Amino acid sequence: MDVTSLASALIDAQAGQAQLAVAAKILKMNADQEASVAKLLDAAQANISSLANVAVGIGGNLDISA
Repeated sequence: MDVTSLASALIDAQAGQAQLAVAAKILKMNADQEASVAKLLDAAQANISSLANVAVGIGGNLDISA
């Protein structure tokens, strides 16, 4: 293996490490987003469950004029 081949292999290895670092960052961001969406859906479900007990017609005749 000559010096040019060795240098090329080193550059390729560094580029590969950079690509892996970017891929790992993207995967972490996706995992964080999924966790946030799950929390949001849980909160929405809790709000819907609490509103299910409200009597029919509540808020139907709401006057919002100023």
